Amino acid sequence: MSTSQKDKKKIIGIIGGSGLYEMKGLERVRQFEVKTPFGKPSDSLIRGTLDAAELVFLPRHGKGHRWLPTEINFRANIFGMKKVGVERIISVSAVGSLREEIAPGHVMIPDQFIDRTTQRPTTFFGRGIVAHVSLADPVCPVLAQSLARAAEEEGTRVHPKGTYICMEGPQFSTRAESFLYRSWGADVIGMTNVQEAKLSREAEICFATLALATDYDCWNQAAGDVDIEGVLTVLRQNIELAQRIIRRVVDYLPENRLCTCATSLKDAIITERQKIPKKIRKELEPLIGKYL
Repeated sequence: MSTSQKDKKKIIGIIGGSGLYEMKGLERVRQFEVKTPFGKPSDSLIRGTLDAAELVFLPRHGKGHRWLPTEINFRANIFGMKKVGVERIISVSAVGSLREEIAPGHVMIPDQFIDRTTQRPTTFFGRGIVAHVSLADPVCPVLAQSLARAAEEEGTRVHPKGTYICMEGPQFSTRAESFLYRSWGADVIGMTNVQEAKLSREAEICFATLALATDYDCWNQAAGDVDIEGVLTVLRQNIELAQRIIRRVVDYLPENRLCTCATSLKDAIITERQKIPKKIRKELEPLIGKYL
């Protein structure tokens, strides 16, 4: 094995709250800016070394929680991760529970999404290039299974699969909507993850969500309606848990990716190559270069 192969580190992106990068054992921490064709990411990226991996953190809503879910520049966030070599993304997210058995404080690893957003760009393509990736199974099974294993070994209650419904926000659901989503078979509700999943697939990045249940959505009247103060309290309590799970999962992930996420664009670009504008070719080089 060559020196370069021995020294190769897994590069894992972590999207979540601004406190996640304050992890024990994280070394050589540095902050930097990244430029993308889609503008600026939510904030500066923070990179550090943890054992055999490089972790790249991004505060989804910006430091100080400045961006509404609809205002988040999801394309810049995921493109920025791709540009710096990230091959896997763990999205740490607060969710409301739509099921009695998923109690506040529990962890869920969704394997499906329902998109109820209406105002957000969800693709890198267009402007002269067309691609259609498969989203039948929108989550990387290897990454999801590793997250579930790490969470279980931390002693928390884990739900290893389920459906995450993504709403536009920023308001929480009406009670009628909450009952509707339950009737559809959704298990948790949030405002951010479906764009991250779709764009990660286009970027050939493995993606999985570490969903932290902070409340029962308003369908559960016995538990009281959703209250942002209560949500933030539970979320703060779960930050350390999320850090411990991330530390564990780093060791469980194989160095080389054998999943289909790594080649999801292989047959997805249907535009005739000579018809793709030169400007778009250049802008999307990190995504499409190997196929052109």
